[in-house]
Amino acid sequence: MIAKISHGSSLYGVLSYNQLKVDGYHADVLFGNRIIEPQGDAPYTVEYLSRSFEDYLTANRKTEKPILHISLNPDPKDSLNEEQFISLAEEYMRCMGFGDQPYIVYRHNDIGREHLHVVSVRVDETGRAISDSYEHERSMAVCRELEQQFSLTPATKKEWKEGLPLSPVDYKGGNLKGQLAGVIRPLAREWHFQTLGEYRAVLSLYGISVDEVKGEYGGREYHGLSYSATDREGNKVGKPFKSSTFGKEAGSDALEKRMQASATWMKKHKGIVTDTATCIAAAMRIAGHDRTLFERELMRQGIGVVFRINDAGRIYGVTFINHADKTVFNGSRLGKEFSANMFNDLFAGQDGMRVPGLPVEEVFPPTACREQGESPYEYPARQSGHSGAPERQEYGMDNSPGHKDNSADSMANALNLFAPVSGSTSGDQPVPRQRKRKKKRRYGRQQ
Repeated sequence: MIAKISHGSSLYGVLSYNQLKVDGYHADVLFGNRIIEPQGDAPYTVEYLSRSFEDYLTANRKTEKPILHISLNPDPKDSLNEEQFISLAEEYMRCMGFGDQPYIVYRHNDIGREHLHVVSVRVDETGRAISDSYEHERSMAVCRELEQQFSLTPATKKEWKEGLPLSPVDYKGGNLKGQLAGVIRPLAREWHFQTLGEYRAVLSLYGISVDEVKGEYGGREYHGLSYSATDREGNKVGKPFKSSTFGKEAGSDALEKRMQASATWMKKHKGIVTDTATCIAAAMRIAGHDRTLFERELMRQGIGVVFRINDAGRIYGVTFINHADKTVFNGSRLGKEFSANMFNDLFAGQDGMRVPGLPVEEVFPPTACREQGESPYEYPARQSGHSGAPERQEYGMDNSPGHKDNSADSMANALNLFAPVSGSTSGDQPVPRQRKRKKKRRYGRQQ
């Protein structure tokens, strides 16, 4: 397990980030510690949650970055139930010295595996700043203990050194070329895919599109690739970059060789193909006609999925991404039972699928991306639904030493330390430390 710790100045920004995930059905609230409970069936909102942290933040105005945002990332092969996730978060926060702090725990399911986000403050109720000395080293030691306690797959020294394998592109975060290179190079070099469509599918999860460029110059034909960043809706943003910008491995010739090598590799590792198909079949049996449940079950197994949908709402392509084994499969390659036609019969018209007669923005979730056709020579501009996408932005957070995070959103800088809540008083004290169980209902946007 890898823990990623960030410090920031905007409570509202980091709570909004997690609320957007909840609104997009890519996260839920597991529990809160020393968090004021809403009355009755009222949902958690950004404004309401901020009340539990308000007294702590006003007691110490000197600490520059009092907000704590932690992500706990078990290995994709690990599968934890709700109770285990709750215990994992509680133990980590206790061991790190934040057991008596107010904190809220979210379970995210949008990067090919379920993982946790914890929001807290680095200031205690007396106004004293909690030390972050040797925070990285202490966190590593705690994670090793929890790996043994919960029988988790141990993270390697290399994984800890590098942090999470890949970070999604944040087109607002600066150094766009560097961000693209940080994804494109390892994907082109290490992942196994057999078509340009499969390569394109996994790139789309990280906010990147790739296009073929053909033409004639000086009487000679040329054939290359260009890469672009995309926004949350999958639209290209910023200038495109020639493949040569990222080295020969990102070019069409090298990718052709990679595809051929991947085909040979797949024949030698048939167990991965079989295991992936088995996981998908199990998720189909559990989910039935519920696409959201299907994607969630795949996430638990470390598998993402990209659906390609035409304007009529028909699923014409499906690609599965096995994050643990770095493999990509067109559905039909795994078997007829995993073809686009099969999933069209199961899920057509559900959330994220194009419904004729409705504007696109009304039917696609925030993480929907633009995906191209399966054929390297076919590029229909269509909206697609996908799961397994990495997280796009860590709003208003900076990383502590040893924890890399390329994502930052300028929006957070414009937000106050915490959003004022009308009618709130200093008499609203956090309840004594106890577990606050998640509300089973999924709530809509509550801003």
